[in-house]
Parts: sequence; structure tokens; C-alpha cells
Amino acid sequence: MQTRLIPSFLKTTSKAGEAPGALKHIGKKKIEVPHITMWVYNKEVCEERTVDNVNDCKTFILNDHVNWINLDGIHNTQIVESLGQQFGLHPLLLEDILNTSHRPKIEEFEDCFFVVVKMLHYSEKDKRVSVEQVSIVLKDNLVLTFQEQPQDIFDPMRERLRAGKGKLRSSGSDYLVYRILDAITDGYFTILEHIGNDIEEMEEQFIANPNDTFISSVYQMKREMLFVRRAIYPLRDVVVQLQHSESQFISDTTVPFLRDVYDHAIQATDSVDTFRDLLSNMLDNYLSLISNKMNSVMKVLTIIATIFIPLTFIAGVYGMNFKNMPELEWTLGYPAVWCVMITVFIVMVTYFRRKGWF
Repeated sequence: MQTRLIPSFLKTTSKAGEAPGALKHIGKKKIEVPHITMWVYNKEVCEERTVDNVNDCKTFILNDHVNWINLDGIHNTQIVESLGQQFGLHPLLLEDILNTSHRPKIEEFEDCFFVVVKMLHYSEKDKRVSVEQVSIVLKDNLVLTFQEQPQDIFDPMRERLRAGKGKLRSSGSDYLVYRILDAITDGYFTILEHIGNDIEEMEEQFIANPNDTFISSVYQMKREMLFVRRAIYPLRDVVVQLQHSESQFISDTTVPFLRDVYDHAIQATDSVDTFRDLLSNMLDNYLSLISNKMNSVMKVLTIIATIFIPLTFIAGVYGMNFKNMPELEWTLGYPAVWCVMITVFIVMVTYFRRKGWF
């Protein structure tokens, strides 16, 4: 697993002292050409179109329909500014859309709700989690969504719009926002499933052959989980504020559905905490195993050193070569010293075995 730094969700600016509301894209350019799609629908009809000229968006709005405008690619500030001017969006709201380092949040303006959430993606090849910021603006009969790049997570919802299935076509714009949040939350479970499989592989590696590569993978995965948690956890606060809002933009019929998204967000954060605990336990078990191995090695070395202490003492005494040492002139002195040393060795080894020290 490759090493990477954890992105920050703290608001950053590229230049100190800029005026509030200054429109400047902060983040990576993920696609070359921005792409605008527009859905205009009600219970009877559904029209899908690609908008080539951003200035034409407002001309396609129908007041008695739900209007959904989605922008893929927010690095072009002129497009974002044009959408803001057409639909009367606050400059600070546009600034937040262009700043992709935001923590998930919700803000209520006089004429709209503004929601920032994080969409997660998983790379099977690199086994890495990447993040994309999705900004949502909710007005009376209008929903604006801003993505950094095209993704297929909303495709099932688009298919339902085309087919006229379910409640989506017969509900208002607030229900569309619920479906968007629900799709993003469901995507979290897909990511967590991949992460769970990776953790199972780590457990198998731990059982088979724990090594330095294993410990590096565990540390990297712990950082991934911290990254995922910081993306998922704030969603609960966002949904709670939507649930308890008394705004005209959220109908009473949509609140129970938002409660379901909240439950899913709780489940996702619980899964993240469970995975973090598993990784911590795995790391603790690995360190305990290494410590036990080190203790075993030290015990063997200590026993060997202890056995050789008296033998070294005997060898040292008879290696002094003083003139008045009677044993030096004794014919059987050399074999006698060997016999004593071997006896001491056997006695000590027998004693240690009986004690169960090795």
C-alpha cells in the first residue's frame, strides 16, 4: 500500500488578505472541460439535456417542475460565477463551492440551503481512498450540484428519473436532495466493504507471516481510516440540521427520509470505529508478538551468559599462572578442571530445565 499524506479539511486560501467572496478555485483540477447537465421533471414528464452555454441555464427553468442542474468540474470560476449570478447565490457561498478543502457542513441563507459533503472513491489497483467534494444548493424548485469530476454514483437515481419509478418524479426538490445524500451515504458502505476486505487480508498476513511490510500496511490503513472518518463523521451533523430545520425548503414528508440517512451515517461511523479498533488490536498484537520473541531471545542469551559465568571464573583463576599454584604442577590438573567445568555446566542446565526456564 502506497504512502500518502492525509488531506486536510481545514479551510485554506492561496493568498493572505484576499477579500471575502473572492472567487478562486482551491484544489486539484480533475477534468479538463467542465460539463453541465440539466434535468427538468415532474410526475408526468422528464427532460434531460446537456447545457453547452452556461448562460442559458436559467432559460430552461420551469417553475412548476423540479429543476436539477449538475456541474462536473468546478475549476472554471467563470462558470460557477455565472451560475451564481443567474440564480442569485451569495458570493461567500460561491467561494465555499470553489474551496474543495472544506469540512462537510450546512448553511442556511435567506433564499436557499447550502450543503457541503464528501464523496469517497476507492481504487482497487492502489487500495487507496480518494475524496471529492460535492456542494448542493437547494432552492424552492431548484437543486444545484457541483462536483469535481463525473462519477457514476448518481446513475441509479438518473435511471429512476428516466423510468419514472419510485417517489422521485412525484416529489419536490427537497426529496431530490435527500436522494443525493442517500446515494453518497450508500457509497460509504461500498468503500467500507473494500476496506473490510483489506483488513481481512492483513489479518491473514498477520497469522501467516507478520513482518515489517505488515506493520507498514497497518499504519497506512490506520491513516486511511482517520481520513475516511473525517469525511463521514460530519455528515451526521448536516443531516440533523436538515431534519430539525423549520425552513420552507424542507417539507414534513421528507424529514423521515432524512432520518434514514442519519441512521446510515451512524452505521457508517460505527463501522469506521470498529475497523479502527481492529487495526489498533492488530497492531498491539503484533507489538506483543515482537516483544515476546525479543523476551525469548533475551532469556536464552541470559541463560547462556549465566552458565558461562562460573566457567569463566574457573578459567580465569587457572589462567593467572602464579608460581605458587599447586594445581599447575599437578599431572591431572588440566583434565580435572575440565571435569569440574563440565559438571558445573550439566548441573546448571539441569537446574534451569527443572525450573522451566527453557
